[in-house]
Amino acid sequence: MVIRLPLICLLVSVTAIAADLSPERYWNTALPNTPMPNSLRDLFSTPDFTDEKSTNVQVGKGGVNVNAGKGKPGGGTAVNVGKGGVHVDTGKGKGTHVSVSGGKGHGGGVGVHTGKPGKRTDVGVGKGGVIVHTRHKGKPVYVGVKPGPNPFVYNYAASKTQLHDDPKAALFFLEKDLVPGKEMSLRFNAEDGYDGKTAFLPRGEAETVPFGLEKFSEILKAFSVKPGSGEAEMMKKTIEECEAKRVGGEEKFCATSLESMVDFSVSKLGKDHVRAVSTEVAEKNAPMQKYRIAAAGVKKLSDDKSVVCHKQKYPFAVFYCHKAMMTSVYAVPLEGENGLRAKAVAVCHKNTSAWNPNYLAFKVLKVKPGTVPVCHFLPETHVVWFSY
Repeated sequence: MVIRLPLICLLVSVTAIAADLSPERYWNTALPNTPMPNSLRDLFSTPDFTDEKSTNVQVGKGGVNVNAGKGKPGGGTAVNVGKGGVHVDTGKGKGTHVSVSGGKGHGGGVGVHTGKPGKRTDVGVGKGGVIVHTRHKGKPVYVGVKPGPNPFVYNYAASKTQLHDDPKAALFFLEKDLVPGKEMSLRFNAEDGYDGKTAFLPRGEAETVPFGLEKFSEILKAFSVKPGSGEAEMMKKTIEECEAKRVGGEEKFCATSLESMVDFSVSKLGKDHVRAVSTEVAEKNAPMQKYRIAAAGVKKLSDDKSVVCHKQKYPFAVFYCHKAMMTSVYAVPLEGENGLRAKAVAVCHKNTSAWNPNYLAFKVLKVKPGTVPVCHFLPETHVVWFSY
């Protein structure tokens, strides 16, 4: 199947391809003095989101040629951009979508998508040049984590079983406990419902994937998820949390790409003196164990506003980010009872008066809203941004 579209107000240059920014390069351009936490870097390349085959990009006088095939004639999708227009040949006559738009977030131009989210070749041509993203193996395998209240969304009441069954309950503590020698039983690896880490989608691809309760049936179809299944309920819970009303004027945003997370955080904190940090544990999937705050002591990193981004349970990386005023951010060195060391990050909220009185932290710590600062450690996949 060959689809031909005229080139209308479309400029493609050789230098534009060099200017195409991957998520990592976007970070380095927007935040040249801010190191990227390993927790975010780990979400770029996972076995579930890499292509076993290669994608070739060729630039010549005739335009741009992209071939995401299997190394055999007719085995892939070829996209040619030249003076005559855009030509798309899938080789199989199905599964290709071509759009010409000036829509929000895309800057206008031509977008080509073959297949479903997470298993596709995307080619976008717009003001920024040519963007090519290849997916092959699809989303990670759902492993049956039941949906439940997010312990980091402060307007939810704790469920009857959450206090005893949710390992994240142990992450809450009082600020007065941040002293060397203090012992706490903790587990930092956060289950997100899938076998393996769910990866970031590039923003150009993430913006083509529907996200919202009004589009939920479309979302399930896009990810081949059965309605009413555990995975469907988990995804719905994440979207509900993203669309829930704000708590006490708190600014929140669900980032469906690294680029959108950067943009939100920078818009709230600025970019000249901003840092992003996350908890680091020396051993992957470390079990719940007793940790002691090391003698080296606790270091306060920030004592003002921050943006905290919590990784959600979803087929690709989605972060629930919220700007928190009157917060302190701490670096906490920990030593496990088996010798395991961790560089934990903790956030302490000084004003909790607008939180749900039945929120999990109040139940764990046996305190009331607005009385004392409430603190929590961050699981490994979560990130806090702050100015310095």
